[in-house]
Amino acid sequence: MKAAKATLARALSQPDPAIRFYLFYGPDESGSRALALALLNGLGNAEKFIVLGNSVKSDPASLTDEAGAMALFGGARAIWIEPAGEEIAEGVGALLDATASESAVVALAGPLRKTSGLLKLAEAHRAALAHCSYVPEGREIERLVIDLGRGLGLRIAPEIARSVAAAANSNQAIAASELDKFALYLGADPATPCELDRDTLELLSADAAEGDLLRLGDLALSGQMAALLDTLGRLGHGGNEAVTIVRAVQRRLLMLAPLRVRVEHGETVDGVLASMGKALFWKDKALIQRMLSGWSAERLAQAAARVAQLERQLMLTKAPEQASLGETLITLARAAARAR
Repeated sequence: MKAAKATLARALSQPDPAIRFYLFYGPDESGSRALALALLNGLGNAEKFIVLGNSVKSDPASLTDEAGAMALFGGARAIWIEPAGEEIAEGVGALLDATASESAVVALAGPLRKTSGLLKLAEAHRAALAHCSYVPEGREIERLVIDLGRGLGLRIAPEIARSVAAAANSNQAIAASELDKFALYLGADPATPCELDRDTLELLSADAAEGDLLRLGDLALSGQMAALLDTLGRLGHGGNEAVTIVRAVQRRLLMLAPLRVRVEHGETVDGVLASMGKALFWKDKALIQRMLSGWSAERLAQAAARVAQLERQLMLTKAPEQASLGETLITLARAAARAR
């Protein structure tokens, strides 16, 4: 069925279990991607399981098999097809005709003709949802930023929304990632909304890939799955970058471990943070508070062991850096999200 614009946000934040196929298409591919990432978050920070369109074309039944399989390590999972096109139509038809499905299938396509078999299938079936993303213009992108922020607990004035949109070059996926970062820093959520002011915007706005690289570990350890997946998707990691990220995660874990031990011996999180004084950069306070509240000392030790193993793997073997790094960070993010 077609997604109604007025109810789209709710359909993504509170997905209907009866919907097993989502098609995001249209000229604004970044907008489609932002919506798909919002859906992953609504599905319980679902892990992306990537399937290639050509593999569905060669074996249409494989899509139903993948969607029906249980996640190996537990947790929510979504089958992700990008880019998608007419080649997956037969597989999607089989999926929609199946008696049951364990995981939702998310397909990202560019512009599709009205005569597209895939589009007709998605719009006609009650177990499918289709939405066309158009490139926002003028004040529309500002309204999108304000609406995205409201869902995260951010109150955003029009002039601030204009700045966020401009910094993201009207790319909804980038804007959504930035807003998620602002909300985490301010400790905002829909129940306790916060104002996004100019000082916070200027302090935290990312203007270089290096900033994204170094914050990947913090996104993982704070359970920010949607932002982590988006950042991983926009950055290519070579060996040197992967090792840099791993060591940044190790430094964060080494800082957290003794602090968490103090919490488990009776001190409050706020008390531990206050005792650090100027040793704790003030803009990191909300982030560290969130991590200390979510991770136990035992689980931090397990995480440190996992990250150390990854470092050895990157340094001593020919393992694919991006895949190995992404797998570890996603595992950490999933663990952090479950603890909340």
